[in-house]
Amino acid sequence: MKLPELKIANLTARIPIIQGGMAIRLSTGRLAGAVAAAGGIGLIAASGMEFEELAREIKIARDLANGGIVGINIMFVAREFLGIVNTAIKEKIDLIVSGAGFSRDLFKIGLEYGVPVVPIVSSAKLAKLSEKLGAAAIVIEGKEAGGHLGTDRPIKDLVIEIRPLVKLPIIAAGGIIDGQGIVDMLKLGANGVQIATKFVLSEECNAALEFKKMYQNAKEGDIRLITSPVGLPGRALKNPFSDKILNKTAPKPVGCDFCLKHCSLEYCIIQALINSQRGDVDHGVVFSGENVAKIKDRSIKPAAKIIEELVKEAEGAN
Repeated sequence: MKLPELKIANLTARIPIIQGGMAIRLSTGRLAGAVAAAGGIGLIAASGMEFEELAREIKIARDLANGGIVGINIMFVAREFLGIVNTAIKEKIDLIVSGAGFSRDLFKIGLEYGVPVVPIVSSAKLAKLSEKLGAAAIVIEGKEAGGHLGTDRPIKDLVIEIRPLVKLPIIAAGGIIDGQGIVDMLKLGANGVQIATKFVLSEECNAALEFKKMYQNAKEGDIRLITSPVGLPGRALKNPFSDKILNKTAPKPVGCDFCLKHCSLEYCIIQALINSQRGDVDHGVVFSGENVAKIKDRSIKPAAKIIEELVKEAEGAN
């Protein structure tokens, strides 16, 4: 199947792939810029970044993107949500993707400044509300996704249910790891896909090698659901820290700076993600999509090569 372009408001991506925003600091300007230059849409994971840091990462992405589309992903639960959004707009970001909660105000800001807003939703109710509030597109995320989850329903079921209800472009997300997965979603009515897990194995992903090795060595039994202090379940890989979370023995936050609007203080999710990103995977959370163990080629390669292979696989898919 020849892949179509993905149109979101006044933006057109040559390849209908959005690289998912992976926090903390897994998808920075280098990865977003590489994906954008290859014809997809690159996202900087802005959650947990200082404003000046985000501005620098946007500039890095722009310098690499060769005119391609660069956006940010920001969690609504972040206390500095609006500050991050305003910083991105000031830096002329192309679009804003937001998940882990739902912000009505974000649509007003996007319309005011002419920046397309793309919420991540996991229900027909929020999909229809997003269209009503002025979303430029919606990412529909199924249970197969990594990180914080908003549903226990498969992505296939959600796309089938939501497609007839909205006229907006739909981007399917969760568990998509190859060209056949892309084609399957497009045939169901999606206009594009969002892929994150696959891009952890890119050279440009800002994860330490120890983090990437966990992806390379992951087996079916290593994927598990954990609780998160933000109030949502999360999909992660089995490691000593996830064992502690499940056993309710994870260390409580020390010196909390209240970075989240709402936090159970069960443990510090931000520090856990920082630890794993830096390579201390035994003391951190390693988020991952459900199908990481099904990725056939888990070698580390340039993001552009990953996109090239996905396109080739899609062209040969049924």
